[in-house]
Amino acid sequence: MSFVPNAKLSATAKQTGQALINFIDKAPSAFHAVFETVQSLKAEGFSQLREDESWEEAIQPGGKYYVTRNQSAVIAFAVGGQWQKGNGFHIVGAHSDSPCLKIKPVSKIESQGTLQVGVETYGGGLWNTWFDRDLGVAGRVFVKESESNIEGRLVLINRPIMRIPMLAIHLQDADARKAFSFNNENHLRPVLATSVMAELTRPKTEEDAKAKHHPILLDLLAKELDVNVDQIFDFELSLFDTQGGAIGGLLEEYVFSPRLDNLCCTWLAFQSLIKSLPTLDDESNVRVAASFDNEEVGSSSLMGAGSNFLQSIITRVSGGNLTGEVARKSMLISADMAHCVHPNYSEKHEANARIQMHSGPVIKYNANERYATSGESALLIKEIGRRHNLDIQEFVSRQDCPCGSTIGPILATRTGIRTVDMGLAQYSMHSIREQCGTVDLELSIDLFSNYFNDFVQVDGTIKTDSLLA
Repeated sequence: MSFVPNAKLSATAKQTGQALINFIDKAPSAFHAVFETVQSLKAEGFSQLREDESWEEAIQPGGKYYVTRNQSAVIAFAVGGQWQKGNGFHIVGAHSDSPCLKIKPVSKIESQGTLQVGVETYGGGLWNTWFDRDLGVAGRVFVKESESNIEGRLVLINRPIMRIPMLAIHLQDADARKAFSFNNENHLRPVLATSVMAELTRPKTEEDAKAKHHPILLDLLAKELDVNVDQIFDFELSLFDTQGGAIGGLLEEYVFSPRLDNLCCTWLAFQSLIKSLPTLDDESNVRVAASFDNEEVGSSSLMGAGSNFLQSIITRVSGGNLTGEVARKSMLISADMAHCVHPNYSEKHEANARIQMHSGPVIKYNANERYATSGESALLIKEIGRRHNLDIQEFVSRQDCPCGSTIGPILATRTGIRTVDMGLAQYSMHSIREQCGTVDLELSIDLFSNYFNDFVQVDGTIKTDSLLA
């Protein structure tokens, strides 16, 4: 059908958009995204399983579980009431990370009477959008609780303590005014404080000279965590824009927010799993929602989609190897954001694949396997959409434009599970602030939750091997 948002549906879409914003605002790092996801799972009765413990007696039909790795990746699964070993898994997978600036292991810089922080670019961000933004700090701090116990604790300093100032236009040459350019190492250094004020606030000591980070930054972290500075063993911290998300547009139809790519799809995956739970008793498969870290830098990490995280869970639940039998009964939606046709740059979009906001979730194709969509996996999703009268859009990049990739091809290769790459239309991908449509959130939850509900039945109607019999 052709979707036209009426007043009633627009009101509920706005509520859904605000729920997404509430999640993203609490999740300025992958660690916080996983923490907030776990809170929603625990509220629905999911129990934690640990990778270093036996699951032999734990997994039962009708059970709901979650597993975390590195505090920055999480997989939740709900076992169907009719499940038995050898049955399949239907999965929605996303990622918890977004392009950002990360504080270097040695970050202390002082220049021209100003204290600055050394940062490293993470992922392929539009770094020009980070200039003149009010930046906070979030991530994980390793705190020495005792001589025998070091704990990873989350910290969130949601106030503007840093800024990367733009060079005044009067000091730029003519070429720089036309095309803003900068050096990532020299010019992406946030300003933390002036040397004079720092000295007045906290006089330097001999220990300060040896410190890897500015003492006033360490003081702030210690205060936030209610510990002493000497208890801070190490940290993994990212900068983020302290301006939270907002419902925007004249008709309040947009979400303006940081980190939509890809916290939007992480939130959708787990919300859809939760929404599908009322039908779990009749399910014969295992329903899975997953969010991996490090997709923005290739997924090759302990907690990335290139690791054994998903495979190990499927293997342990199945009670054996990830066999062809289990893989063949399984399906994966790789959920990531998609490029909405840009009204100012429409020529950058393939003429027959100009996807729109409020027109439903998107299947993404690429003949060179940058996306893992196949004819069969796309057909399964289209059939579920048809049964529930849900529009699905289709996207392919222009041949003269580069195409990004996702966790889809990686997981399809490692697991042998049929995979379809999907997303939601958005603007400003990899900017410090991005934009998507509220109605698409509801349409995507409808599709993904019905995928969890209907996959086994729909899969049984599609026979792709009959011609070879």
